[in-house]
Amino acid sequence: MLSIAGTDPTGGAGIQADLKTIAAFGGYGMAVVTALVAQNTLGVRSVNVPPAAFLRDQLDAVGDDVQIDAIKIGMLHSEPLIAVVDAWLAQRSGDVVVLDPVMVATSGDRLLDAAAEDAVRALCRRADLVTPNLPELAVLVDEPVATSWDTAVDQARRLAAASGAAVLVKGGHLAGDACPDAIVTASGVVAQLDGARVASTNTHGTGCSLSSAMATLRADGWDWADALARAKVWLAGAIAAGAALEVGRGNGPIDHLHELRPRLAGPPAAPRPAGWTETAWTDAAPVRAAVDACALVDGLRTGDLDRRVFAWYLGQDALYLGEYARVLARASALAPRPEEQVFWAEAAASAIAVEAELHRSHAGESEPDAAATTLAYTDHLHAASVRGSYGELAAALLPCFWLYADLGDRFAEANHDAHPYRDWLATYADPAFAASTRRAIELVERAAAEASPTERERMGVAFARSMAHELAFFEAPVHAQAADADARGGRARGLA
Repeated sequence: MLSIAGTDPTGGAGIQADLKTIAAFGGYGMAVVTALVAQNTLGVRSVNVPPAAFLRDQLDAVGDDVQIDAIKIGMLHSEPLIAVVDAWLAQRSGDVVVLDPVMVATSGDRLLDAAAEDAVRALCRRADLVTPNLPELAVLVDEPVATSWDTAVDQARRLAAASGAAVLVKGGHLAGDACPDAIVTASGVVAQLDGARVASTNTHGTGCSLSSAMATLRADGWDWADALARAKVWLAGAIAAGAALEVGRGNGPIDHLHELRPRLAGPPAAPRPAGWTETAWTDAAPVRAAVDACALVDGLRTGDLDRRVFAWYLGQDALYLGEYARVLARASALAPRPEEQVFWAEAAASAIAVEAELHRSHAGESEPDAAATTLAYTDHLHAASVRGSYGELAAALLPCFWLYADLGDRFAEANHDAHPYRDWLATYADPAFAASTRRAIELVERAAAEASPTERERMGVAFARSMAHELAFFEAPVHAQAADADARGGRARGLA
């Protein structure tokens, strides 16, 4: 895999981001430098461009010696450099070429003069896939920036018709919470993936990284539609995990190695076996990213969470766990094999005994009323239990293992003696809980393998709904405290 792009000394964008992305997807990365950029997470300070002849020397040195499976092109800076890359590609054949046209700064300022813009339009004809953001797409078709998804798709179709390349149109610059992406050709939309916007400031280098992911997956035999689905899941997770890197004071980088990091640190707390469970976990990536980004989870990681919010959360969790234990006991009764019956029964006992002490230490002995989100979640689990399908019930229970083990594993580094919520973090980072999670995943995977197609479909719905309930459960405490503060303020104003 060859990246042709500029540098980023902070490692979040440009060639450095490309090489990390290529490695994350199992490729061997190579790099040809077009510009030496002095930048950080706060912005660009200066650019030093080597002579065009040296760029050609770099390209020839790689191309004369190494078989290249795919080429990703990023920042080209000026018309002479674009001409060199165009001429070099013209002498080659069979390469997968992905062009990320770096033409417009985050501020909206154009980075290229008119001659260079025309050269980039011509270079699109050398590409198999072009990945502009919406301002760059507007420049390529010489139109105003699209403010609606339909307009963006129409502009991408016109660019595809003019260049012969497929276009990855990205909705990240549109207003609203939705963040769709699509592969568009001259014939129209080939594949469209909807998604929720990940609330994060760690977006430095996302365009570079996505285009490199697409190139690497294509070189590995994926078609564009499947590559987009895989890359989108990876990117959402990388954005959500980026804050934990704590790099820079501006728009920080994404975590390119977030999927590998648990394995690099040691045995994973919750392995992701191939099959039904892997698909369900991958499909839930937007929800998992939203969980990571929510105020309660981030506050638990940093230790900055308001204790009143945490106490409210634990009070609801105590109510939840009582019902959860009953549903686990029901799973034990439905399980087809003795060892599975034992596992679910022991999990029911653990839900009552192990967690009870944690709740008493923070929330006291008070018994609050169940919140709407708590009732909705437990009602969902009870509904799954009474339908009599073991696979469906096991799938509904799995997120309460897997999501917490995943958080416990990734937040383990925050678990130090001075952390105010150290015992909560330790509970879910505990090796025994990790082992239980692995076993739960294995049992659900086995249930899916033995289930009918109809039951597997119900399992998927049950798992997805539990993940959505988990997100609502994490978001509820902050919302409840905000509502309570508003109510107190209203009473104070009334007394005044």
